[in-house]
Amino acid sequence: MASPFSKIKGFKFLKLSPPQILVIGFAAMISIGTLLLMLPLSSVTGHPLGFIDALFTATSAACVTGLVVVDTGTYFTGFGQAVILVLIQIGGLGFMTMATLFALLLKRRISLRDRLILQEAMNQSSMEGIVRLIRKVLVYSLVIEAAGAAVLTIRWAVDMPLSRALYYGLFHAVSLFNNAGFDLFGGYRSLTGYVADPAVNLATIFLIVSGGIGFIVMSDLVEFRRTRRLSLHSKVVLSMTGGLIFTGMVVIFIFEFTNTRTLGPLNFGGKLWAALFQSVTPRTAGANTLDITGLRQATQFFIIILMFIGASPGSTGGGIKTTTFTLMVGAVISMLRGREDIVLFRYRLAQERVFKALTITLLALLLIVAVSMVLSTTEDRAFLMILFETTSAFATVGLSLGLTPELTQVGKILICLTMFAGRLGLLTLAYALGPKQGKPLYKYPEGKMIIG
Repeated sequence: MASPFSKIKGFKFLKLSPPQILVIGFAAMISIGTLLLMLPLSSVTGHPLGFIDALFTATSAACVTGLVVVDTGTYFTGFGQAVILVLIQIGGLGFMTMATLFALLLKRRISLRDRLILQEAMNQSSMEGIVRLIRKVLVYSLVIEAAGAAVLTIRWAVDMPLSRALYYGLFHAVSLFNNAGFDLFGGYRSLTGYVADPAVNLATIFLIVSGGIGFIVMSDLVEFRRTRRLSLHSKVVLSMTGGLIFTGMVVIFIFEFTNTRTLGPLNFGGKLWAALFQSVTPRTAGANTLDITGLRQATQFFIIILMFIGASPGSTGGGIKTTTFTLMVGAVISMLRGREDIVLFRYRLAQERVFKALTITLLALLLIVAVSMVLSTTEDRAFLMILFETTSAFATVGLSLGLTPELTQVGKILICLTMFAGRLGLLTLAYALGPKQGKPLYKYPEGKMIIG
């Protein structure tokens, strides 16, 4: 049976590679979102949102970033917010995942080509069990979002009417699980009013981490009682995620302990909650319980590093990914110890993986540097602020120092392109522009070059 995704007129899907289909799919989703957000129905004032601002908002939502040029809670009507929420959900899980859901509901067969596209979308090394994984993705997502929404609704029902608490709970649960960073509290306050609230902190941290570790790891954890084993991937992701969160918490706690604009006024328990939350949110979530602009420059730069690393493969988050960072660190350690192989949890990693990690890291650095340099000429702001915003866009984080609403038109377009590249992945974009070449039939003679 032909693919259910190959019958859309205007796109000859059978002649496009999986990376090209993913790029076109995300671009189409952003285009539809832009048109819907430009409708007078989406704006509280009844006036259409400008094209660039609508494009920016749709891109930020579809790429689950959270950077905004207009305030989500006060500018958009319920319809506009619903459009943003749908873009977040589809963008976080992936449009191919949602298309597969409809195909399964309609009892349509998932073709080989669709499985190849899903493999690319989920960043898997093989097609084996890909449809089963998609089913798990959908179930896990709905269950976790529902649980998070219930906890947040119960907590916020104390501060606001139940109907509003229910809406806020649902919106923020979807936004946080998909690591989007959109909120309805107005301005850049985000969750600053709940900086020391255990219920809000625990619920949001659970949602962020669940969405950031990836669905493969989530599946491993769910099945651990039966299998009594974790894959190498899951071990690396969990250990690196835990290590980064703990390290980030300690560094932020130390750097901001006496800062009167952040941790200073809080009691010891509040300081711990705030430091923990602000260490988790650079996992590409974008929510914050501290005023990001009030952080010391050392802390802001440290958060840039955390944002650059980002979440894990197969998740709703961005960045170069925790596994890529682990491979880079492992390569450095192996070189310092004079070893040829990178060994993690008693497994030797193929050299091909190291090359891929190096490529992803270098391309990400080049993109961030290039965009930051251009923005330095178009925006009259401090370089750290520009670098922070650019890294936040690439890693689809959504944390901001306040530059985004003040960007020029050129700056907004650049940040849009950066968010788009960060969500799809630089390798996917590269393969979409130029398909992967097969292995060469011959090898050149080995040469020697002095390094270091």
